[in-house]
Amino acid sequence: MGQVLATVQGKFQGKQWRQRQLQKISDRVFDHFKDDSGKDHLAFEELYIAILFVYNDINKHFPGPHIDPPSKADVKSLMETYDVNLDGQLNREEFTEFIQKLTADTFAVISRNMIVAVILAPTVALLTKRATEGVPGVGKVVQRIPSSLYASIITLGVVLLQKSGEEFE
Repeated sequence: MGQVLATVQGKFQGKQWRQRQLQKISDRVFDHFKDDSGKDHLAFEELYIAILFVYNDINKHFPGPHIDPPSKADVKSLMETYDVNLDGQLNREEFTEFIQKLTADTFAVISRNMIVAVILAPTVALLTKRATEGVPGVGKVVQRIPSSLYASIITLGVVLLQKSGEEFE
């Protein structure tokens, strides 16, 4: 049991876990462009394509809704901030810092959705199951459903409501 808890704790250690995942994504994307051109820096057009790759990976590997990448104008202004040596290009270290700054808000949204889906929804489901005990007709049916199945159904409903609400934003 201790190994399971250690594994879970290692997977969800918050900021360190997020930074490790972002570092992996950033390194892979940067290496992709380095292999193609042989350079150790990214110009603006390569940078924007790299950002599209990063956001594609974020949308694939992290739970939650699809997150759109920033506009070219936003990237251009942020690039000027993180281009420390003022050569109009980002090296690996500048690129990693750039991506971490760029995705900070994205991970706030992902974290909020995970808290709702993983912690809050099952807790509310179990509380509503207990609350239905006294309701005639419905209470007996709900009590026959195993708690784990009931919590899963309610959690699925909450996630679907979250997704439908995001479509209207």
